[in-house]
Amino acid sequence: MELVVLMGTMVIGALFFILKVAYETVLCYWLTPRRIKKIMEKQGVRGPKPRFLVGNIFDMASLVSKSTSQDMDSIDHDIVGRLLPHYVSWSKSYGKRFMFWNGIEPRMCLTETELIKELLSKYSTISGKSWLQQQGSKHFIGRGLLMANGDDWYHQRHIVAPAFMGDKLKSYAGYMVNCTKEMVTSLEKEIEIGRTEFEIGEYMARLTADIISRTEFDSNYEKGKQIFHLLTVLQQLCAQASRHLCFPGSRFLPSKYNREIKSLKMEVERMLMEIIQSRKDCVEIGRSSSYGNDLLGMLLNEMQKKGSSNLNLQLIMDECKTFFFAGHDTTALLLTWTMMLLASNPSWQQKVRAQVKEVCGGAPPSVEQLSKLTLLNMVINESLRLYPPASLLPRMAFEDIKLGDLHIPKGLSIWIPVLAIHHNEEIWGKDVNEFNPDRFGSKSFAPGRHFIPFAAGPRNCVGQSFALMEAKIILAMFISKFSFTISENYRHAPVVVLTMKPKYGVQIRLKPLD
Repeated sequence: MELVVLMGTMVIGALFFILKVAYETVLCYWLTPRRIKKIMEKQGVRGPKPRFLVGNIFDMASLVSKSTSQDMDSIDHDIVGRLLPHYVSWSKSYGKRFMFWNGIEPRMCLTETELIKELLSKYSTISGKSWLQQQGSKHFIGRGLLMANGDDWYHQRHIVAPAFMGDKLKSYAGYMVNCTKEMVTSLEKEIEIGRTEFEIGEYMARLTADIISRTEFDSNYEKGKQIFHLLTVLQQLCAQASRHLCFPGSRFLPSKYNREIKSLKMEVERMLMEIIQSRKDCVEIGRSSSYGNDLLGMLLNEMQKKGSSNLNLQLIMDECKTFFFAGHDTTALLLTWTMMLLASNPSWQQKVRAQVKEVCGGAPPSVEQLSKLTLLNMVINESLRLYPPASLLPRMAFEDIKLGDLHIPKGLSIWIPVLAIHHNEEIWGKDVNEFNPDRFGSKSFAPGRHFIPFAAGPRNCVGQSFALMEAKIILAMFISKFSFTISENYRHAPVVVLTMKPKYGVQIRLKPLD
């Protein structure tokens, strides 16, 4: 009798669990998105009709595939139609505000700069990364600072911010100079044996990887090379994630995609654990009295604090992956695109070189001299405007919010097309698609509103100052050693793989100034 009762209870419990899962699935995949859609339609915000489960994913993929299937005929900076063809098409049909669907996730495109500023500054604590985004990057950078929300984001930001501020930030300049000297020497040796053409993106990627390894992880590029390679492969796979998350439970299936991505993640984390364990072993055997004062050391010190529950080894690895990626990939792309622009605009290259020589006198720039390199700063800003590494900025509302005249319901993801805003003729003028650093010579542009390469507000890029200091030092040293022109082999073909990349790299011809 007792056995029958027990089995009956188990069956009822199992049925209750199944019903609960079914209800949560219907709520997530159907009821909540449709409720959001109705709320936005009442406010006049409409968009293309979504398909069941997949939304507009395949529409977007088809438009992007068609627009990027051919290379551009020349170096043309009018690239919004190439990289965001769905934005161009839907904004013409539905206006500045429109809805579209990333699978089951309803998104609203927002290009009104006043509302963007309000969202990023006023609602930073109740908006962040959506479940789909977190799942899509789960095996790539995990739940590190870039993907954290709410209190988790606040605690992580509080821990890592000191690594990119004040005297700590200034102390990195020496590493940046030394690493750049090594790259310059390497290039000079290759020129001596007759080489003249270089794919400069490869060198910039290696250089920024070396710098972030040495400054934040007390390592060097050779040690982290395999980690960077695997993270690059993971980045490419995760760029396809939205297509694999459309169907309930698809992430648990033993598909080739899931097996490959999990295998890569395990290998990355195995190598990161070796670095972490080595650091811990040095303390435990008395070889070192602390875990170090770099980013990894700060994370390990925080984990060892009594009563600290904010960090564990998995989160430390996620932070390492986040900063390996963010501190390397985005800065390398900024440098690569800037090199392309200077190589194809020799008059600006000469102007910047003259100012670098006047300020630095042929020596590597000091931290104090960087603010005097105003022309270089203008060129970097114009590069970030034309080719922002992060072309999109998404935020999801975790509570109902009032944004200007709009009521934004909880669960709506807001999609800010940074690239389109940076190429908006109404904001920047008729020469919007031309390389014109002079536009940053005045205070007329609005950082945080019209110009958002690093986002804005409390949740802006924590490594912004680090990246800009690094870019200025590298470019100043490079431009004082070489003159360079764009190679006839360069094919202009920007593509987006999470970040905006040159599809075939950037080939330049180098000539030593001496």
